[in-house]
Amino acid sequence: MPVSKRTLCCCLLLLTWAGQAVAQPQTPVIGHYAEMATWSDPLEALGTLRADESVTLSATVTETIADINFQDGEQVDRGRLLIRLEDAEEQAQLRAAQAISDERRNALDRAAQLQQRNLAPRADVEDTQARLRQAEADAQALEARLANYRIHAPFSGRVGFRNVSVGTLVTPGMDLVTLDKLDVMKLDFTVPEVFLGRLSTGLKLSATTAAFPDEVFSGEIASIGTRVDPVSRSVSVRAELANPHMRLRPGMLMEVIVQQRQRETLVLPESAIEPSGNRHFVMLIHQHDEEHRLERREVSIGERRHGEVEILEGLDPDSLVVIHGLQLARDGQSVRLLGIADEETDIRTLLEADR
Repeated sequence: MPVSKRTLCCCLLLLTWAGQAVAQPQTPVIGHYAEMATWSDPLEALGTLRADESVTLSATVTETIADINFQDGEQVDRGRLLIRLEDAEEQAQLRAAQAISDERRNALDRAAQLQQRNLAPRADVEDTQARLRQAEADAQALEARLANYRIHAPFSGRVGFRNVSVGTLVTPGMDLVTLDKLDVMKLDFTVPEVFLGRLSTGLKLSATTAAFPDEVFSGEIASIGTRVDPVSRSVSVRAELANPHMRLRPGMLMEVIVQQRQRETLVLPESAIEPSGNRHFVMLIHQHDEEHRLERREVSIGERRHGEVEILEGLDPDSLVVIHGLQLARDGQSVRLLGIADEETDIRTLLEADR
């Protein structure tokens, strides 16, 4: 049956209206520029902190405590007197030895004068000199013994809790107080021997602790152990961390990330990667006049870290790729670019601005 011209026009008009009714709006996406950044392969480990210098001070003689010159947790300088033991008897013995030295020095002077006038033999002078040296040696020995009755700080640091009081009888080897140098901390950890070839002194690392979860402490490897544990097949590593605010303490557990094989490479957020089997793709955004059109491009990726991925091949620096809206993005599709995410503008801000 032939179709009239009027009927044909109505059908074409209905089809146009239907096409407009089912036309989908442009998919909104958020882009991100591929950037060159410093990258390293992270080597993770668990480590334990130690003070740069640490000592437990104790007595070497048996005596009671006469004075305590510090407070718990106080920062003290090198050479400061911390504890003085009762030394009255030793002081009296020293004064007696010094008096004997003075007496024999006077005797030597008199003998020397007589010998100059040939009124005394030379042997008497020499014997008097020997007795004087013996008296001086006895006095020096007592002074050395008196040093054991005074306990000084061997280096600048922070003292711990004191567990003794004035009048306490102490004995040799008895723990009196701890002293730790905390401005620099030593961080000891182990790594599998297979990574030994990648380690070297001076290699940078970062460390975190549960006590300060929002802070990252930086340091570097100071030394590497000379032996590999034959049981665990691991090697010991010691790093040094600056601790200017004295927040880190000996014995703390830290999570360590060693930055090995540092290099400049192309980096993208992991949200830009679309995996497909063993292959990886990104949606590249091309701008033609006012239109943004997508291109699905395969890339080769390297290492991953904290939401970022290393791009080895397939992309150039400053390429604009989709990081939000990939679920609805298709190759060759025209999209609506909501904005560019960067260090100053995040995805949430761009989405809220589009509402």
